[in-house]
Amino acid sequence: AMPELPEVEATCRQVRPAVEGRRILSVSVLRASAVKPQRPARLVRLATGRTIKDVRRRGKNILIDLSGGLTIRVHLRISGDLEVRENGEDSPFDRVVFQVARRRRLVFADPRALGVVNIHATREVPALLADLGPEPLSAAFTLHGFLEQAARSRQPAKLFLMDQRRVAGLGNIYAAEALFHAGIRPSVRMSRLTGPRLETLHLAIVSILRDAVQSTTIAYSRPGRVREAESFTRFVYGREGDPCYVCGRKIRRIAQGGRSTYYCPGCQQR
Repeated sequence: AMPELPEVEATCRQVRPAVEGRRILSVSVLRASAVKPQRPARLVRLATGRTIKDVRRRGKNILIDLSGGLTIRVHLRISGDLEVRENGEDSPFDRVVFQVARRRRLVFADPRALGVVNIHATREVPALLADLGPEPLSAAFTLHGFLEQAARSRQPAKLFLMDQRRVAGLGNIYAAEALFHAGIRPSVRMSRLTGPRLETLHLAIVSILRDAVQSTTIAYSRPGRVREAESFTRFVYGREGDPCYVCGRKIRRIAQGGRSTYYCPGCQQR
């Protein structure tokens, strides 16, 4: 499964203390496609010699703020990972390497080579990410805003939750789990849900993501060694044909927007 908000947040929390305040001594782009549409020489020229000021997340994007008003944007896509390693710990999937100390490197590795590492002026980043909806674990994710968006949407509930313009960072696993906890069928149109149902869903999104961030960060014993939702109990995701933990009915799987959706026909009837 693609890294979602909790996995990306855990990556930031692990990487930040290891590289914050460190100077980028050198940059190696081992696969040019990893920095598309930019050229490798641009990343090397602009990042080398800069100090890493912060490592933060916006949606599923990792933002590495550098001195001099520059920001490296990393999107992990399906299989990407950002990890801190000692010299000599190489992988055939390494794509971009930032040397941040004599023996320490920040490495972007990506087996399927779909992730992206780009560098931008920090002031340009908000415009680049302008399409992203509110962060679900921030004060910007208000019930009022959620209700307004839902009332206007003809999208099925699951596709609405996965739309990054609605809620930033929410993906397949946690959208399915939030709908289960709110008792909402994934195929129901958002505009048909009542205020109380939407309030339950809003709360479920926040509480599930909080739990998942906590469990994922704990499970993330070292960068690159986390499985999605590792110690987080999945009630429906990936459990097709298994009995529901709550009502005993078999979990079903349907296709929505080219992705698998899992739900319980007993618990999710609205």
